[in-house]
Amino acid sequence: MERRYFEQRKGRVEIIPMIDIMLFLLVFFIMITIQMIPDKGLNLQLPASSQAKMLPHPHYTINIEKDGTVTVKGRHYTLAGLRQMLASDKDPSKTQITIAADKAVPFQDFIHVMDACQKAGVSDIGIAAKPR
Repeated sequence: MERRYFEQRKGRVEIIPMIDIMLFLLVFFIMITIQMIPDKGLNLQLPASSQAKMLPHPHYTINIEKDGTVTVKGRHYTLAGLRQMLASDKDPSKTQITIAADKAVPFQDFIHVMDACQKAGVSDIGIAAKPR
């Protein structure tokens, strides 16, 4: 007579922990990809510069259209609304912005936007231009 102290079972693959790990990896890669997507601006005719350099990705890209409309992340702002939005940021002195103005925009409109940024406390301001 044969005695068995331990029951022998076949090994099996548990699928539920594998699904959990795959979903975790999927969420991780989605979050990383969202951070890598640049802020899409408007299709503007930027002025050209022979000294244009690549800047680090700013927190905000402020677009000024031909008619003087100020747009940030798809929303239109007045100058007062822009100043309030930038001032409500965590720390405006560390906020990086880039101003992208169409080359047909009057320089005075550009200066008004720059003044609104400085009144909000933003000091790190870049100007978008396309390289020659």
